[in-house]
Amino acid sequence: MLKDLRTKLLVVTGPTASGKTARAVDLARHFDGEIISADSRQIYRGMDLGTGKDLDEYGTVPYHLIDICPAGYRYNLYEYLRDFDAVYDDIKSRGKLPIMCGGTGLYVESVISGVRLPEVPENRELRESLAGKSLDELTTILSKIKVLHNTTDVDSCKRAIRAIEIQHYYREHPDEAVLTEPHPMS
Repeated sequence: MLKDLRTKLLVVTGPTASGKTARAVDLARHFDGEIISADSRQIYRGMDLGTGKDLDEYGTVPYHLIDICPAGYRYNLYEYLRDFDAVYDDIKSRGKLPIMCGGTGLYVESVISGVRLPEVPENRELRESLAGKSLDELTTILSKIKVLHNTTDVDSCKRAIRAIEIQHYYREHPDEAVLTEPHPMS
């Protein structure tokens, strides 16, 4: 899919209020396409003010990954890539052109650079060994096996344990870990 994705995906991205939706809709009408949102806020139902959903602009153009989660749900990159792939494959299977539209750089960059996050199963033994540790202890453990770029992995013990679990899985499955890295276009 990665090679096909790089040759069969239009991407409309840019800053807030720059006309992305209008441009994507025009392209979808011209090329018989469907729009896949790449916006980390438009996924939430009921969050219409301030998110620039502009649903009236779509008219009859089909759109995807908008209003798919309840407000407050912690949607993440793994889920976005999984959902993007499913929608992309569906659009392509119907002979339509997928058009990614949005300004969430992490989503856009991950898709176009070929990053994929494999499903990591629960490791009960590891979880039990980490249970009862403080958030500071878990953060120290995680920082020894992963560079911490942000605080989302360590904003709760539950998330820190999951991040440690994922890193252990990647160490045990290096063939899948390589999927999590960008693959330059050739």
